[in-house]
Amino acid sequence: QVQLVESGGGLVQPGGSLRLSCQASETILNFAIGAWYRQAPGKQRELVASILYNDQTNYAGSVKGRFTISRDDANNTLNLQMNSLKPEDTAIYYCNIGGNFWGQGTEVTVSS
Repeated sequence: QVQLVESGGGLVQPGGSLRLSCQASETILNFAIGAWYRQAPGKQRELVASILYNDQTNYAGSVKGRFTISRDDANNTLNLQMNSLKPEDTAIYYCNIGGNFWGQGTEVTVSS
């Protein structure tokens, strides 16, 4: 069972940046895909970004050009750099490894 711990969430003003990290308890090289999801209050969980073992990435249209997903295989982490944040980015962000394993979530609030 892979344990995932997210960090980096917080309160930020519109236009600001945050970097989320997801620390895995074992090597993420064992998994073909890593992803970040988010769930806003009253809404369903949605895919934000994903990255394959070959570094191919995919982004939701609402974050394309603002968010960047990356994986640090040496340190077993999955990262999400979020720039130009908007109030509608407010949500709990969850990392997912291999399609099966979830972190506990980290809260992001974008507000002035």
